[in-house]
Amino acid sequence: MDIPARMTVLERVPLFKGLAPADREAVAREAHERPLKRGDVLFQQGEDAAHNYVMGWGRLRLDQTTPDGQNVVLRYMGPGDLVGTVAVLRRIPFPATPVAIEDSMLLAWSAGRTADLMTRFPAIALNAIEVIGGRVEELQERLREVATHRVERRIASTLLRMVRQSGRRVEGGVEIPFVVSRNDLAEMTATTLHTVSRTLAAWEQEGILSGKRASHLVIAQPHRLVEIAEQA
Repeated sequence: MDIPARMTVLERVPLFKGLAPADREAVAREAHERPLKRGDVLFQQGEDAAHNYVMGWGRLRLDQTTPDGQNVVLRYMGPGDLVGTVAVLRRIPFPATPVAIEDSMLLAWSAGRTADLMTRFPAIALNAIEVIGGRVEELQERLREVATHRVERRIASTLLRMVRQSGRRVEGGVEIPFVVSRNDLAEMTATTLHTVSRTLAAWEQEGILSGKRASHLVIAQPHRLVEIAEQA
């Protein structure tokens, strides 16, 4: 990935918002590239947060193991997303394990280099506060959903979150452009595989979801999914 390509990636990263082109170029030159093959692990939950990453292209799934040994899918991450940044900024171990679900390329800066860049370019430090705040807000929203929403609302809200983050227009609706297993959805919404499968089958029958693409979910009626997510 050449420097102009790196700069294009950084343009959509909240941590580097507001940097002048020359400053963004300096940040891009400080990065090193980290390619991943499908199935590769970027780092393990519990490891020291030694590097801060930005997704250049590809897709990761963020897994967390609970104290009782269960796996929980926290989220999917795609181009422009920050990976491991909050742990680096807070100087805590990585709280989860990113697994590549597609061949991917990331840009990386060591924790020390990240601190140096924040000193050289104060806008990065200010943006870091917003990044941490945004992650906290997202976590609070998901906890609220688990505590107060019926399971259908939780599944609808999770799919809509993926659409907002990664959805693309296709014939017949809006596609989530990566494979999301029913088991992953069950883990993300604190429910069972049976409940997710039953719910998606019902939505497909109703025409909310399209069954035309076997590997990717297509939301044929996004407005209906919004209605379900907002039901009291």
